[in-house]
Amino acid sequence: MEKKHDSLYVSTLARGLQILRAFDESHISLSLTDLVARTGLEKSAVQRMAHTLHLEGMLERDPKTRHFRPSHAWLELAYAYYWSDPIIARALPKLIEFSQAKGETINLAQISGDHIIYSLRLPNQRTHFAASIVGRRLPALNTAAGRVMLSTRSDAEIAYACANWPLVQATRKTLMDRDEIARNVRSAREDGYCIARDQMLLNEISLATTVTGTDGQAHAAVQISLSGITFDEKQVLEKFLPTLLDTAAGILG
Repeated sequence: MEKKHDSLYVSTLARGLQILRAFDESHISLSLTDLVARTGLEKSAVQRMAHTLHLEGMLERDPKTRHFRPSHAWLELAYAYYWSDPIIARALPKLIEFSQAKGETINLAQISGDHIIYSLRLPNQRTHFAASIVGRRLPALNTAAGRVMLSTRSDAEIAYACANWPLVQATRKTLMDRDEIARNVRSAREDGYCIARDQMLLNEISLATTVTGTDGQAHAAVQISLSGITFDEKQVLEKFLPTLLDTAAGILG
């Protein structure tokens, strides 16, 4: 149902959420003018909503610059989410076991629309800061985790996603050929895993497999990030794939 025809849809609340969604890793502190530009809403509406969100504790406001930034209330919402999603509690000990056994970065990713979002991240000593924070969203088609989760969907869903979901040229080697991505997704369906190199970072190899329910759909994916300088794809599969498959099977098992 289209939003404008939905009698239960509260447009004022939706505009308030637009204000919150204006903040991301590249926009951590925003002025009123910035918020207007980022949301496309009228300045008077943005001013009222930002002020209300500040009074309600959702936004902090710098008394000198008058810039807004996310408050600690966002962490409280994340805390509530972690308790509400049972897969998080089941996955965390399994990811810890893998991290201790292999000493490599391991993540739990979930599909969020046409993106993936990292719900759990266990970094190693080589992991840079941005790759260690939960909540990071990436285009699903650009990632091994996104492709392997998509591989559990129907043929029609795969075809639509590969034709329409967004792509980002993150590196000079990022795969942008949608037909090739579709073939990669179909291969992941046959193999039960997806491996990709240089997609979001140069010299990064990503290996992912699904956490699959009894319905055959991927509820999440476990994914590891490895140095393409230290390993090649064959070595990654030989050394890490069996343990990664066991980790994924143990989460819902």
